[in-house]
Amino acid sequence: MPEDFDGTEDAVRAAHSGAPSPDRPRGKPAFSQDPHRVRDLAERNLETAIGREVRAFRRAQGMTVADLAQATGLSIGMLSKIENGMTSPSLATLQALAHAFSAPITAFFRGYEEKREVQHVKAGEHLEIERRGTRAGHQYHLLGHIGANASGVVVEPYVITLTEESDVFPTFQHDGIELLYMLEGEVTYRHGDQLFHLRPGDSLLFDADARHGPEVLNRLPARYLSVISYPQP
Repeated sequence: MPEDFDGTEDAVRAAHSGAPSPDRPRGKPAFSQDPHRVRDLAERNLETAIGREVRAFRRAQGMTVADLAQATGLSIGMLSKIENGMTSPSLATLQALAHAFSAPITAFFRGYEEKREVQHVKAGEHLEIERRGTRAGHQYHLLGHIGANASGVVVEPYVITLTEESDVFPTFQHDGIELLYMLEGEVTYRHGDQLFHLRPGDSLLFDADARHGPEVLNRLPARYLSVISYPQP
């Protein structure tokens, strides 16, 4: 987040509205998320977790709140309170919702009980794997992997090493968004019809569906961090 975005109420309101904040010059991007934000207790409690699951089930089945009210006999106002975590639904209410969704009652508690994964990979313990570029002498060291998760996003972080034995290979194409961060050496990297000379400290963020990859190995060895993000299958 830009240093001039101080997280004040006015700035947050401006970020969501698209208007410039008092502390942000015109023309600067307005980001809607604060990476340092800590969730309030209200966002972590059971009622909020149930509400999120109810909303997700309703949307997945293409139902409006009015449709759900008709199917359950609950008022639109009560359903709104449930979905927004503003009330603690009774067992009878949960049974009515479960029947309307053809789902078990326990499904409403998944977000509350779900385990949040974390991985710590120590230096030298990363996993070397084979990917499409391995045949070109590109060394891929996977820094961790988390499968199915609540975010719906899969992230693959790698450290990629290029040496004198590496071939240029500017024709990668795959799903998702990719971030490169140059650690060592220099390469000229292609994305579509553009070329970028990357030096240590440089980054490149791009749509990975376009043809991309290192086209000129300017200074070796070269190492860069590659983080690929894409929706869960």
